[in-house]
Amino acid sequence: MADVGLSAPSNAFNARGAMNALLRGEVGLALGVVGIVVLLILPVPPFLLDILLALSMTSAVLILMTSILIRKPLEFTAFPTVLLVATLFRLGLNLASTRLILGHGQEGTEGAGAIIHAFGQLMMQGNFVIGVIVFAILLVVNFVVITKGSGRIAEVAARFTLDSMPGKQMAIDADLSSGLIDQDEAKKRRKELEQESTFFGAMDGASKFVRGDAVAGLIITAINIVGGILIGVIQHKIPIGEAASTYTIMTIGDGLVSQIPALVISIAAGFLVSKAGVEGSADKALVTQLAMNPVALGMVSASAGVLALVPGMPVVVFAGISLASGALAWKRAQDAQKPEVVIQPMTAAEPEEEPISNALAIDDVKIEIGYGLLSLINDLDGRRLTDQIRALRKTLAAEYGFVMPPVRILDNMRLPSQGYTIRIKEMEAGAGEVRLGHLMAMDPRGGQVELPGEHMREPAFGLPATWIDDSLREEATFRGYTIVDPATVLTTHLTEILKDNMADLLSYSEVQKLLKDLPGEQKKLVEDLIPTVVTATTVQRVLQALLRERVSIRDLPTILEGIGEAAPSSGTVGSLVESVRARLGRQLCWANRGEDGALPIVSLSGEWEAAFADALIGPGEEKQLALAPSRLQEFIRGVRESFERAALSGESPVLLTSPMVRPYVRSIIERFRGQTVVMSQNEIHPRARLKTVGQV
Repeated sequence: MADVGLSAPSNAFNARGAMNALLRGEVGLALGVVGIVVLLILPVPPFLLDILLALSMTSAVLILMTSILIRKPLEFTAFPTVLLVATLFRLGLNLASTRLILGHGQEGTEGAGAIIHAFGQLMMQGNFVIGVIVFAILLVVNFVVITKGSGRIAEVAARFTLDSMPGKQMAIDADLSSGLIDQDEAKKRRKELEQESTFFGAMDGASKFVRGDAVAGLIITAINIVGGILIGVIQHKIPIGEAASTYTIMTIGDGLVSQIPALVISIAAGFLVSKAGVEGSADKALVTQLAMNPVALGMVSASAGVLALVPGMPVVVFAGISLASGALAWKRAQDAQKPEVVIQPMTAAEPEEEPISNALAIDDVKIEIGYGLLSLINDLDGRRLTDQIRALRKTLAAEYGFVMPPVRILDNMRLPSQGYTIRIKEMEAGAGEVRLGHLMAMDPRGGQVELPGEHMREPAFGLPATWIDDSLREEATFRGYTIVDPATVLTTHLTEILKDNMADLLSYSEVQKLLKDLPGEQKKLVEDLIPTVVTATTVQRVLQALLRERVSIRDLPTILEGIGEAAPSSGTVGSLVESVRARLGRQLCWANRGEDGALPIVSLSGEWEAAFADALIGPGEEKQLALAPSRLQEFIRGVRESFERAALSGESPVLLTSPMVRPYVRSIIERFRGQTVVMSQNEIHPRARLKTVGQV
């Protein structure tokens, strides 16, 4: 019983859903297209044909008015579909009327319906030769002038729209990267750009429907006249003169009923494609651009006045035009002389040209690309380069604790076609080339890839790599090679450059923003620390020193606590950094742990500890390292050998030293192994599990 009770409401709901589906627009459109197909197959009575012909004519007027009154073409993106449906509808009506003309022409000119009869009588005025000439002129105007012209405009607009897409996409992405627009506005502009290219491409194809419709109208008219006369004379024994008159009147009436809506829709298409680059409805655009110049209107008035004086010319007509245009020219001239109403004070008026001081602004991070790499920005099938950079900035913010500056992307014609340059504060920090349509394959073991292609060095780490064809993807994957696409190669290079230059990118204003964005409960810590204990500049120097060793500053409260604890007893940035690093011991051990959860270490031997301690000279916190060059080279050689052995065993260890010598050891290692982490015993968290993999 429970199942029965549940099934009845479900059935009722399904019935209501089906009824709602019938009332939806897409179902109505489908039924309309099916009805057009029915017109091509089944005969239609004259009264129904009259209704459909009236619908065709009024819908053509609706389409024309919509095309005139819209502000820009993208507001009528459905026009290609409307054009296709209207053309099919007219062809269906042509076939239905042809069937009536040939089947009921012997009954007189009303055999195909009242509308066709009325048009035939109105346009022919008792002389079918006049009707033929008028019909031919309408056909020529539609086919040769309007349709051909609008088709050419649509073709050129589609071509130029597609050619200009890369530049427009770059402008949108540059505005987004520089912060002039937000993500939502960028998506909106990209959507409009895609709609624009799709619309003009569709209009280029849709214009062929109109031309085909005109040709079909000419052929159908000839068939109706010839076929009707033959049927009337041979089958119905009508005199040839009467048959020619009757069938010609009906055929020309049918042709006019069909060609007038076709002409109206062709005009609508011409209005639509010619509005590219014009804002506002057509009447406002024409008035603004055509009837606002008093000099032009004055010339019109003078020309009409001269023509009015020519003997035989209608004086009243040209005099009226001359007076009207002269009055309008005088009014426009008076309006132009009126002072412009200024709402803002004159001192607040915008300068006419860009201030020279704007040339002093520099971009913190900038990528210059060759013209051949523009498709990386406009890749609609995959992830754009800008999307990857946006994700990279978000990842680095989460990993290191501050938001990297926006990345500006520009094209540089002086670069190789597929080359790029990465600049930090306008200075070149890295460069390379990628190969579009190819993939970069790398051997994880560090060897050369054994596949055909262009051998080179990966730009970010200098590893052996090969640009292979996309067709070799599966084979490269089967061999265990690492495969990356061109956009990822560039983004990886950018990632390493940003990590190497994080300290330079952390500006004073960015530090102020980080301090301002601290949670409310941490505000008291900032107030107690700055500026009574240390200055904001000192905090910036400490944070830059941490970032220089790729230490995250995301835990800013702990860093400030470490600075506040050490600042009263120490005045140097170096000692503050060491104190903060000790506070961040848990974070450092966690960030450098191995896959097994243990912290792999290469320890500094007691001999080298003593050597570094003895080489420190100077008073107090101003000590400097004075190590003999031969000993320095010996130390570098020992570090390299120890870390290479660890790398062969699959480990990425840190170098462990005493707290006193750690800054000096790091200052040496960063010159030849910048990514090697140097930690002191004070930075080892009590709960960290250590694993010794070597000793220097």
